Amino acid sequence: MDEPAGGGDSSSDEAGEEHSLTWILLAFAAVYLIWGSTYLAIRFAIETIPPLFMASVRFIVAGGAMYAWSTARGAPRPTRRQWGHAAVVGGLLLLGGNGGVVVAEQWIPSGLAALLVAAVPLWMVLVDWAFGSRRRPSARVAVGLVVGFGGVALLAGSPGVTGPDEMFGALLCVGGALAWAMGSIYSRHVVAPPRPRMWVATQMLAGGVLLLPASALAGEMGRIDLGGVSLRSLLALGYLIVFGALVAFSAYIWLLSVSTPARVGTYAYVNPVVALVLGWSLAGEPFTSRSLVAAATILGAVVLVTADRAPSTAGARGVPVVHAGRRRS
Repeated sequence: MDEPAGGGDSSSDEAGEEHSLTWILLAFAAVYLIWGSTYLAIRFAIETIPPLFMASVRFIVAGGAMYAWSTARGAPRPTRRQWGHAAVVGGLLLLGGNGGVVVAEQWIPSGLAALLVAAVPLWMVLVDWAFGSRRRPSARVAVGLVVGFGGVALLAGSPGVTGPDEMFGALLCVGGALAWAMGSIYSRHVVAPPRPRMWVATQMLAGGVLLLPASALAGEMGRIDLGGVSLRSLLALGYLIVFGALVAFSAYIWLLSVSTPARVGTYAYVNPVVALVLGWSLAGEPFTSRSLVAAATILGAVVLVTADRAPSTAGARGVPVVHAGRRRS
């Protein structure tokens, strides 16, 4: 996604600036809406495709495409050491983070999963404090952590989390958010390929490969029925590959080069809202006052934490975010 070159006269400059602003707005719309919609797409995809196998196919195909595109544009191939780092980061982000979400959505609504994942910046503060910079949270951040995790606790017992399977799914999402935070912090301290898209391609490929044995251990291979895959699940998987992993991520990488990390990071506030609305309107998921209060509590806490720690948080989100949708998005 490149900005069009401007001409020599003022009218051409104005047209170029207007066109550039249009691309920026379109890129923000992609990151806001597409990544927010991936939670519902996951729900549709796993209706007839085993979840971990679906995630493996998604990231192997998307990572392979991004790897081929990057090498065709002259990106150097990763070293063996860089592949090792990609395996660790991809394992935490995609096997642990995204894997937890796709399995959880068998039992809990997609909007609820998105809200639990929205707590990732809170986990990042704790992980960074314990294993990263060792920087003690400020009073403002500490308040944000208490409020945010209070919002997570408020989700327990809400519609969609009423039985043991649903509670297990919610815990998987919480664990997935923690794994994503660990992968994000770890990624700051490794030697990565110089081009961001190649770095993410290696993470996707490594994470996608790691998801395969996890799928086998979960007994999914015996449940794969290619003839029984519905058109809706196929379309959802294609959407996750093309739009969730390639289009939205490319828009995200480009935005980091033309906007500030703080502005780009606002997707973390918007995605859960988009997921809640889409889940309610298109899948009949519950949308109650308790969910709204929990959403406001968690997102308000995230604002407190990220506003106080904008440089470090943005840096961690800058390279390894792939949705869970995700980031996974």
